[in-house]
Amino acid sequence: MKLFSSVHDVNDLNQLVSEAIQLKASPFAFENLGKHKTIGLIFLNPSLRTRLSTQKAAMNLGMQVMVMNMDKEGWALETRDGVIMNGTTVEHIREAAGVMGEYCDIIGIRSFPGLKDREEDYSELIFNKFVQFAGCPIVSLESATRHPLQSLADVITIEELKKTTKPKVVLTWAPHVKPLPQAVANSFAEWMNKADYEFVITHPEGYDLAPEFVGNAMVTNNQDEALAGADFVYVKNWSSYNDYGKILTEGEGWMLTNEKLKLTNNAGVMHCLPVRRGLELSHEILDGPNSLVLNQANNRVWAAQAVLKQMLEGK
Repeated sequence: MKLFSSVHDVNDLNQLVSEAIQLKASPFAFENLGKHKTIGLIFLNPSLRTRLSTQKAAMNLGMQVMVMNMDKEGWALETRDGVIMNGTTVEHIREAAGVMGEYCDIIGIRSFPGLKDREEDYSELIFNKFVQFAGCPIVSLESATRHPLQSLADVITIEELKKTTKPKVVLTWAPHVKPLPQAVANSFAEWMNKADYEFVITHPEGYDLAPEFVGNAMVTNNQDEALAGADFVYVKNWSSYNDYGKILTEGEGWMLTNEKLKLTNNAGVMHCLPVRRGLELSHEILDGPNSLVLNQANNRVWAAQAVLKQMLEGK
């Protein structure tokens, strides 16, 4: 594997999930694989789980890890070609990515969308420039449109805990105080379709995701209808795709509670974190027996380790 940016970069999803679960049982079985190898983790945006889990995964494989928060420690990057750099940008992404590729055997890059220009965000300019100019394998640590390591961890969590071959999985929109990217929702939908679960998306009117991510999912604006008989419920906010980056409703009545959970098949409740308690998700669920948020966070390590292992093996 030379690139991990979406589920489309995975040759065999079942095999990758199985490998992650095996690594979870024996974290240091391949600690010599990354000996004398270096991974660079480059963040243009804040991170907690992604940084720590990927760093731990790399160390479990024997790798050296370098971390750089470009938004605080690096130069302002220019992404346009053929421009005279007489403004606020100091270094061109061609040189920056190229230099990092000289120092690293694998690079992980994280960058968020601006939520102002949909065409620009969905072009994945920064991520694709790193792929183009770094000259080494690239792992997405979240991009403008996807968060594949989170989604892989989500699949691992479901596979570990499911009680039926084809569980019903619901992605439900949740309220938030500011506009958030569609990346986690996009990515989760993409991976759920690939995993071939019974998959339902529910959200208020105006929050439809891009069709290429929705895939074969059933979509409804009736949350109660969606929750009926669910085995897993994934809670996540996202801003509007069509009215790009906008908040269209305060979302009254959309927060998941134990009362709503009664509609489900005693569903496990998932969230990628960080979560705004009492707004996106109720305290009673987060502190109760149905919460799987720490399971997901733990599985971020094994998701990253399985991907890095395949990259080091050149699969």
